[in-house]
Amino acid sequence: MKVYNAKDWFKFIFTIHKSDTMRSLWPSMLLIGVFSTIIAYIEIDYLQLNQTSVLKNISIMHTSIGFVLSLLLVFRTNTAYDRWWEGRKMWGKLVNDSRNLAMKLTVVVPENRTDIKEFFANRIKLFAKVLHTHLTNESTKYMLDEDEHPEYDAYLKAQHPPTKVVSEMYTKLQEMSKEGILSAEDKININNNLNGFLDVAGACERIKNTPIPIAYALFIKKFIFIYVVTLPIGYVFSAGYFIVPLVMFIFYVLLSIELIAEEIEDPFNGGTDDLPTAKIAQNIGKNVGNLLK
Repeated sequence: MKVYNAKDWFKFIFTIHKSDTMRSLWPSMLLIGVFSTIIAYIEIDYLQLNQTSVLKNISIMHTSIGFVLSLLLVFRTNTAYDRWWEGRKMWGKLVNDSRNLAMKLTVVVPENRTDIKEFFANRIKLFAKVLHTHLTNESTKYMLDEDEHPEYDAYLKAQHPPTKVVSEMYTKLQEMSKEGILSAEDKININNNLNGFLDVAGACERIKNTPIPIAYALFIKKFIFIYVVTLPIGYVFSAGYFIVPLVMFIFYVLLSIELIAEEIEDPFNGGTDDLPTAKIAQNIGKNVGNLLK
């Protein structure tokens, strides 16, 4: 995710960022421009139709359904952003649970038991990294220090890697409880934070594995296509050949909204507009490392 200055209008308007949909849409825009030119030529020059043509009534259809299309696109964008924002809240919760767990362990674990502190510091950091890899499915691209976490490959091969990390922390808590290091109240408090880890993993998996229903996705794409393709047929009588850039612009706006929604509805792909889960996991590791020294 790129940090930017939202007030820098000049830079936004006159530069093309790699997130700009123009990069991916320009071939389709040229194609729709050629199509609109052909339609305009056939109706104006070849058939020499005029304002009395029945085809001009198609513009009435566009006026009627344009409002419906705008409502669909607003709903589509809001739904996609809600998924993106929920993912961000879940990773914010993971940051808080990691800090709280590390802070509680700093208090309850004796000073001379550095082995326990190192164990939990390792597993808390590892959970965030494993969850990032689990959600992005980029285990082959993710490099991890083997000296620090030599068991990393085993976690990735587990049936559910995040659960494996948390289960080892639960096991360690049981050992501490039997040794008398951990009281019953402290164990309950720490359990709440560990439960929070799995709650975050489950919520993120729900976002990752539950896409927008295919019936809705197909409908809105077909709706946009039919709307844009039929646009020059009716409006060519009032706009002439100016309908060509007009249709290209409308096509760009409508398709851009749909592409943006597709990009942000899965916030764990590692793209420019996706959540910086790798960076968040790195920050968790720094915070936990400072607490559990």
